[in-house]
Amino acid sequence: MARVAGLEIPNEKRLYISLTSVYGIGEKSATLICENTKLDPNMLVKDMNEAQLDILRGYLDKNFVVEGELRQKIFRDIKRLKDIGSYRGIRHKVGLPVRGQRTRHNAHTRKGRARAVGGLKRKLEKT
Repeated sequence: MARVAGLEIPNEKRLYISLTSVYGIGEKSATLICENTKLDPNMLVKDMNEAQLDILRGYLDKNFVVEGELRQKIFRDIKRLKDIGSYRGIRHKVGLPVRGQRTRHNAHTRKGRARAVGGLKRKLEKT
């Protein structure tokens, strides 16, 4: 397997599809990378030589924030929002949708499953 951006990318797939396994690179970015490095996007990763892999690694290091760095950046951004007490930060803390979605009928993925509230009925006391 070829090691790119600190991650083993799949050998049996085409280059532009393999690049999408790296966190922070989608299909659009992958095709753009292939164009700018002048590598064939339909070439299998196992058919690439070491020089081509070096070109790819260098381009990614220079032009993209991927994997661990990107995850840390996102985490820091969310933490900053929480610390300053912004609306979006509060929504992150509470676990509600952040970007203005409705919560009355939807947002079950973000809010969690509904739990029944117990103990509302009072037991009749025996006299």
